[in-house]
Amino acid sequence: MSIVVTGATGHLGRHVVEQLLDRVPADRITAVVRTPEKAADLAERGVRIAVADYNAPETFDGLFAAGDKVLLISGNEFDKGRVAQHQVVIDAAKAAGVALLAYTSAPGSLTAALADDHRGTEKALTASGVPYVLLRNGWYHENYTENLAPVLEHGAVVSAAGEGRVSSASRADYAAAAVAVLTGEGHENRTYELGGDEAWSFAEYAAEVGRQTGREIAYNAVSGEVMKGILTGSGMPEMFADVLVGVDASMAKGELVVSSGDLSRLAERPTTPFAEAVAAAVKG
Repeated sequence: MSIVVTGATGHLGRHVVEQLLDRVPADRITAVVRTPEKAADLAERGVRIAVADYNAPETFDGLFAAGDKVLLISGNEFDKGRVAQHQVVIDAAKAAGVALLAYTSAPGSLTAALADDHRGTEKALTASGVPYVLLRNGWYHENYTENLAPVLEHGAVVSAAGEGRVSSASRADYAAAAVAVLTGEGHENRTYELGGDEAWSFAEYAAEVGRQTGREIAYNAVSGEVMKGILTGSGMPEMFADVLVGVDASMAKGELVVSSGDLSRLAERPTTPFAEAVAAAVKG
């Protein structure tokens, strides 16, 4: 039996594999990747590497074994039918008789179009008969802390989220929850609403960046139409800009505030404070 992680060389997947290596022998971990060269360091540490692609169903034939626990990390190809991609993994898991299939979804309260593929995948998974866990991940700190350059360049945080608040957490926090589920017991057919312990607003985000850089950082709340123009004007494809503007609208309605406490309970520690993530990004 193995613990199998799809998308294992992605931002979240790497955190999961690294934390699994602290909990279980390397030869019990299978990293599913599209480009094996990116996983060479994991292979050197004894992790099993499997090459498969959500867009090529045949690559998942025989990849799973009975009793495996699998983490399906949602794909990021919004233009390629993510539900169909995820169905490939669900079908392969069912055929193999895996013990558990955990899926990284989105908060249950999220109504933005971004959530549609997640809801479709959840429906397919819960209908499959495979023992499942829905890990409804909230927003990531890194969505903001990895993109401080334009904030510092223009001296402003710009958003269409109004006064909305966000319960974000670090990728490492969400990875800890996934690892707890993959290595623990009693999680079958459970849904976890995951988010940071403390929600923040974009005005507070601007103030925190200003405090840590010693600069005056404003918060410019704009309409969704203006925000879309800013994003497409910077070269972002219109489809992806629409997704982000839709998320901002959901934030304005409070849909990304998660108060369940599930994330810190699964991780068995408080979630990473947003200020700490900003500090790490500022230092560099």
